[in-house]
Amino acid sequence: MQCRRHIPGFTFSLVFVLSYFTNKFVLSVLKFTYPTLFQGWQTFIGAVLLLLSGKLGWVEMSFISRSAALSWLPASLLFVGNIYAGSRALSHLDIPFFFTLQNSSYVVTYIISTALHREKQKMHQLKSISMGLMLLAAVNLPLCDPQVDNTAYLWAVCHLLCAGAYKAFQVHKSNNLSDFEQHCINCLFSVLLLALAAHPTGDLTGALEFPSLHSGVFHCGCSASALLGFLLLLVTVKLKRGLSSEHLGIWIFISKVTAMSLSPFLFSVNINTPSLVCVLISLVGEALLVFSNRDSQAG
Repeated sequence: MQCRRHIPGFTFSLVFVLSYFTNKFVLSVLKFTYPTLFQGWQTFIGAVLLLLSGKLGWVEMSFISRSAALSWLPASLLFVGNIYAGSRALSHLDIPFFFTLQNSSYVVTYIISTALHREKQKMHQLKSISMGLMLLAAVNLPLCDPQVDNTAYLWAVCHLLCAGAYKAFQVHKSNNLSDFEQHCINCLFSVLLLALAAHPTGDLTGALEFPSLHSGVFHCGCSASALLGFLLLLVTVKLKRGLSSEHLGIWIFISKVTAMSLSPFLFSVNINTPSLVCVLISLVGEALLVFSNRDSQAG
């Protein structure tokens, strides 16, 4: 009985790890570094599956009004920046480094949320320590990385800024859109914007010369990435509805630790002692953040 309670959490963790590993495989191992096409494909399949699931009644989706969709467009723009920059960064960064930098998005979310409140909020001491640790780890990681790629780190900064701003917008935007409806708008907007950007960025012509374009492994990887992205949405929403934000944070933390721990067995990871320390400091910071959220809710 106790194990059955954790099935949604274990399912989320499994899909989370598989999703990131599949994306990393296509981006780094197969070297399909054309994010307008890769992310456009993922969001196109995500939109199709989501609309089909809504039509069949598998997920709860109501008619999205034009005003609601337009009011959500700033978040959709941040979503596109998030997935595009994240794809660029993940293609060149090891998974432990990617998550270490990504954790700084919590700091961005807090700063924006505080500014939106227009009130001076008293930060919990544990939360301030956790924010400081995650920011410290992210700032020092490029200095410790044995094979630092400045372009990859620049894209990672863009990714964490967009991810942090998106989470802040999602929390504080007052609307009646469900998680599925928000994601549907995000996907449709992403498909349109990324399709328009495919030729100007050179991704379209570059992809036509991609060596593994007709490879079965490449086709399977792209198909799996799109399907796993949709499944990750489903299990995330299920987990959010069934658990408190504290427990959701715990499962996200567990999933990241699992992905970081397993990634050296599947991908080439170049890590030294100083960069490993940065990764561990960031994980400690995220763990403290989860505990601080629990304490603030209890209070």
